[in-house]
Amino acid sequence: MIPGMGAVATTFVAGVEAVRKGHAQPFGSLTQMGTVRLGKRTEGRSPKINEFVPLAGLKDLVFTGWDIFEDDMYTAAKKAGVLENELIDKVKPFLKTVKPMKAVFDKNYVKKLDGPNVKKGKNKMDLAEQLRDDIRNFRKTSGASRLVTIWCGSTETYIAQGPAHQSVAAFEKAMTKNDQSIAPSMVYAYASMMEGVPFANGAPNLTVDIPAIQELSRKNNAPICGKDYKTGQTLIKTILAPGFKARMLGLNGWFSTNILGNRDGEVLDDPGSFKTKEESKLSVLDHILQPELYPELYGNICHKVRINYYPPRGDNKEGWDNIDIFGWLGYPMQIKVDFLCRDSILAAPIVLDLVLFLDLAQRSPELRDIGIQEWLSFYFKSPMAAKGLYPEHDLFIQMMKLKNTLRHLQKEELITHLGLEYYD
Repeated sequence: MIPGMGAVATTFVAGVEAVRKGHAQPFGSLTQMGTVRLGKRTEGRSPKINEFVPLAGLKDLVFTGWDIFEDDMYTAAKKAGVLENELIDKVKPFLKTVKPMKAVFDKNYVKKLDGPNVKKGKNKMDLAEQLRDDIRNFRKTSGASRLVTIWCGSTETYIAQGPAHQSVAAFEKAMTKNDQSIAPSMVYAYASMMEGVPFANGAPNLTVDIPAIQELSRKNNAPICGKDYKTGQTLIKTILAPGFKARMLGLNGWFSTNILGNRDGEVLDDPGSFKTKEESKLSVLDHILQPELYPELYGNICHKVRINYYPPRGDNKEGWDNIDIFGWLGYPMQIKVDFLCRDSILAAPIVLDLVLFLDLAQRSPELRDIGIQEWLSFYFKSPMAAKGLYPEHDLFIQMMKLKNTLRHLQKEELITHLGLEYYD
């Protein structure tokens, strides 16, 4: 179930159907193409992940969603302009069947968008009840035995955590009073939690990163994860920054700018929505480089992030980075990265993996009632963590954590890479 049936969602759904029909390969998806090493290196055991843990198969997936526009997924995919028409037309009959339900939407939270396909209600609690009806109806009509909600909607304007977010009781009271601190994405999260449906937050919105939703997640065995899909420029940062730190190379500055022209770019042209995204992007380097531990190397970094809406580029985002580093005796060096990426092409396999892994988490006694699924940090720019813990941003540590979680679920030995036993 997908709130927001735009470029990312249509690329994901069309891609799944294209793979099911044999028209394409699921490149970029860890669940479909990745392997996991088991035991010692000398044992040669590296099964595919989807053969090692009991993931749902692609053939078992059914889809629905909500959007402020009335277009079915075929029309929406055509308008998004991510995939070639030839591929979209091959899966047209299926995409035409996926039509959006009316969305919970408030232009005050996403100022650059508006549309006609919007629910009306006396308050936010009423809107949540309408979403719960949608969820129950889809469960009945689709034949699905298990559900997952994954946010593919827009970045909302910045909201700081406040009193209304601290408990379920306070949150529900705030919804009945139409409190401005309850954003539409939170209404979707609440409805999902109340129906026992796991929720992944693909945007930098606060959404499930609040005590009230986390309380419901634990109570109702509905795992949550977030936030903000790690796709283009931040993916590169979480690859390069751990390398600088591992080699004790210092950093004076990192200037990042983006141009993109899709709906996401239009939304981020609003200062309120950009602030939400900026908070997510800026947090990465501090957590990876730990300037409090290495003040001489990382204590005085100039870190700038810019996003520019440029319609001619469409979904083909360009991320440009200028990185000023220094090495032995303080001698300066520079690295420049120009990443011409396709935003939704990078995001779609993340969506698939999160859907399958969240479903696995809900079926796993060790994971279903803990709330935040930190082992899925691998997929997010601003990963959630338990209160009192700093989030882990290092891509390579995140990958080890994810695979060790899978090993743990299947009662296999965890891999530490110590390796001394090979030299006994």
